[in-house]
Amino acid sequence: MEHNWVLYIAAFSTAFAVSNVFTPIAKTISMKVGAIDYPKARGMHQKPMPRMGGLAIVIGFMFTVLLLYRFVEFGETRKLIGFMIGATMIVVLGMFDDIYDLRARFKFFVQILAALVAIMSGIQIHVVMWPVTKALTYLSVPITLLWIVGVTNAVNLIDGLDGLAAGVSSIAALCIMVLCILTGEEMAILLTAALAGSCFGFLPRNFNPAQIFMGDTGATFLGYTLAVTSILGVFKGYAILALVVSMLCLGLPIFDTIFAMVRRFAKHQPIMQADRGHLHHRLIDRGFTQKQAVMILYIISALCGVFAILIAVKDAKVVVVIVFMVFVMSLVIYFFNHRKKNKDE
Repeated sequence: MEHNWVLYIAAFSTAFAVSNVFTPIAKTISMKVGAIDYPKARGMHQKPMPRMGGLAIVIGFMFTVLLLYRFVEFGETRKLIGFMIGATMIVVLGMFDDIYDLRARFKFFVQILAALVAIMSGIQIHVVMWPVTKALTYLSVPITLLWIVGVTNAVNLIDGLDGLAAGVSSIAALCIMVLCILTGEEMAILLTAALAGSCFGFLPRNFNPAQIFMGDTGATFLGYTLAVTSILGVFKGYAILALVVSMLCLGLPIFDTIFAMVRRFAKHQPIMQADRGHLHHRLIDRGFTQKQAVMILYIISALCGVFAILIAVKDAKVVVVIVFMVFVMSLVIYFFNHRKKNKDE
C-alpha cells in the first residue's frame, strides 16, 4: 500500500514542537501544584526537581493525534476513542501520584480499569504464540490485560536516570512504527510517530543534567500508549511472531522488569517495592556516569528493536546480524569500562 509520508512527518514534527514548547509550562505547573521529586537514597539527583513534565509529552501527543487522525484511513473509531479514554485515565492517575504519592494497590487498580476500557473498545491480542492458539482464544482478554498493565509499569520502572525513559520510549516507538509501516496499519503509524515526536521534544530538558522529570504522568502514559499501539499494529500483522517481535521492541523495560520481579521474589521482598537493582542502577554502581549509562541502554534498546524488525521481515541473515550486534555491544561496554578505568587511574 502507498503510505502518506507527509502525514507521518507532520505528526512527528507537530508533536515535537508542541511538546518542546510546553515543557517549560509543565515545569511551572509542577512547581505550583507541588509535584516535586525530593532526593532519596536510591535516587540519582541531589536537589528537588519538578516531576510532572510528562504533561508536555501527553499534550504534544494528544494535540497531534486529534489534529491529524481524520487524514488516516481507520474504520475502527471505537478503538481510538477507547484508547484515548484509557490514556486519559492513566494521565490523571499519574498527575495525582506525582503530587500525592498514591498507594501502589490503588494505582494498579486504576491501571487495570484503563486497560479494560481499551479492551472493551476492541483492542485485544487475538493471536498467541503457541501451537494451540485456537484453544487459547478465550484467554485473549486476560493476556491483553497483562500486556497493557505490564508494559505500563515496565516503562515506569526504567525511569530512573535523566532521559532514560523518554529516549528508550522514543526508540521503541520508532521500531514499532517501522513494523506498522510493514503491516500497513496507518493509525498505529500515526500514533507511534506522534509519540516519538513528543518524547524527542521533551528530551532536551530531560537529558542529563535534567531540568525536569516526566514523573508517573509521563512514564505510565508512555507505557500504556506503547502497549496499545503494539496491539493495533504489530499483533495484528505478524501472527505467531507477534509476541516475540513486540517484546523485543520493548525489550529493555520488559526484561528489566521481569528480572526485578524475580530478584525481589527470591529475596522475599514485595514485588512492587523499589530497589537499586535495576540495570541502570547497576551501571552507575559500576562507575559509569549517567550519560554513559543512558547511552549504553539506548544502544541496547536500539539493537533489540533492529533484531525485532529483522525477525519480522524474516531476514535469512538474521543470525549473522545478531552475532554482529552482540559483538558491537561488547565493544561499546568494553570502551566505556576502559575509558572509566583510565580516568580513575
